[in-house]
This record gives sequence, C-alpha cells and structure tokens, in this order.
Amino acid sequence: MSDPLAARFGQEFQAGDVLFREGERGDVMYVVQVGAVRITKEIGGEHKVLAVLGPGEFLGELAILNGKPRTATATVIEAASCLVIEAHTLEQMVAKNSEIAVRLIKKLARRLDSADTLVEVLMHRDPKARVMLALMRHAESFGEPVPEGVRVRVSSSDVAREVGVDASVAVEVMARLRRLRLAWEDPGGIVVADADRLREFFEFLEMPQKFGGEA
Repeated sequence: MSDPLAARFGQEFQAGDVLFREGERGDVMYVVQVGAVRITKEIGGEHKVLAVLGPGEFLGELAILNGKPRTATATVIEAASCLVIEAHTLEQMVAKNSEIAVRLIKKLARRLDSADTLVEVLMHRDPKARVMLALMRHAESFGEPVPEGVRVRVSSSDVAREVGVDASVAVEVMARLRRLRLAWEDPGGIVVADADRLREFFEFLEMPQKFGGEA
C-alpha cells in the first residue's frame, strides 16, 4: 500500500475473515481495494448471498450513517486490502470533499435499486425466471469486467439459495445459458458474456406469458 489513504487507513484481511456480523453494532465502514467480500443475510434459517463486492466497492456504511445494527454479515472470500474508515473520519471526509459525498450518494442509490430489484425477483412465480433475474441483478450491480464479459463472484448454488429454488433448477438454467453462450460457471464464479443480450433473452422468454401463452 503506497498511497496516503492506504498508509493511514489500510488493513489486510485473509479469506474467511468476518468483517462484521448481522445484528452487531457498527462504527466503521470498509472500502475494498483488493480482493472480494461476500455479503450474506440470514433469511428463514439460511444465509443468502446478497452481493459479492470487489475493488472500488464499499460496505458497512449504513450502520455508521444511521446508528443501527448491521443488517448483514460480511465475509472475506479472497484475500483483501481494505480502507477501514471510522464514523467521525467519514463525516470529516464528506464535509471537506463534496466529490466523496456525491460518490457516496450514488453508491447508496445503486444499492437501493439493487435491493428493490431483489424484491421483484423474489415475487416472480417462475423458479427459472427467478434464477435468471438474480443473475442479471448481480451482473448489472456487482459484475467485474473480464475479457469475456463480466464476472459475478457467486455460484449457481448461491443464486439458488438467494431466490429460494432447488439447486437443480439453477443448474438447468445455467446449462441452457451455457449452450447459448450467454453465461457459464467457472472456478471464479459466473461469467455473463453480455448482460444486455441476457436481458433480451429473458424478455423473449417472458413474452408468451404476457400474451397468455405458454413458455
């Protein structure tokens, strides 16, 4: 870590380290510079993956902005370097630098959009559609650019748990997307070749239902 912020606020974490747990009080936020952090929430006795955050993303800000307990658990899944920012430091940064305030607002707005999208995903009656919608949400909100498209650091089983379907349903959906070269699973997660094409394919599949036919 050579830049001033990293020298002052940087900390190193190993895979498996828990940055914070759901229900805990929080007085710091984290900005990921290297590595990846999985965000999970306990729902119905299961830990569902809400997001996997990579470089440039931040987490834990809500607890220090509203003073309420953590709403999710953050676990390092790939050795990470993070800036660890305390509440009073964040307040000083925002007061002195309007650009930081604007970036924070934009990130929070994007998180709210993603949360709203998850609600819409869970309300869809078709299990296969829920899998595809969840994959699109991850790709559009948290995808990391790679030569083949964007990678989301979740597995098909993660997606299945997130939307409450059997793992076999997610495997079937991924097999179809792989045949169409729209998305495929690899050791690093799921690669989405083109998020726009994936959405177009989903909308094509939805058309018969909109007009009263069968998919």
